[in-house]
Amino acid sequence: MTTPPYQPGYAPGYSDKSKVVAGILGILLGTFGAGRFYTGHTKIAVLQLVVSLVTCGVGALWGVIDGILILVNGGTDAQGRPLRD
Repeated sequence: MTTPPYQPGYAPGYSDKSKVVAGILGILLGTFGAGRFYTGHTKIAVLQLVVSLVTCGVGALWGVIDGILILVNGGTDAQGRPLRD
């Protein structure tokens, strides 16, 4: 079995998704669950969208807080791998 070629900028065991992109999407488009869709967490993303619609936009605060937490603490993709910087 051969090992995959080394890709600069990607540490082994890390996601190919960026925490900066996920955080910015969460802050700007958190109403639509865009940050969670980006990382592959579709169930949470749909839940964010539904909560925002049901609460007439007040639920968008969830996306903003989620985006800030991803920027500060990092996060994981759908496979559980940490997001790269």
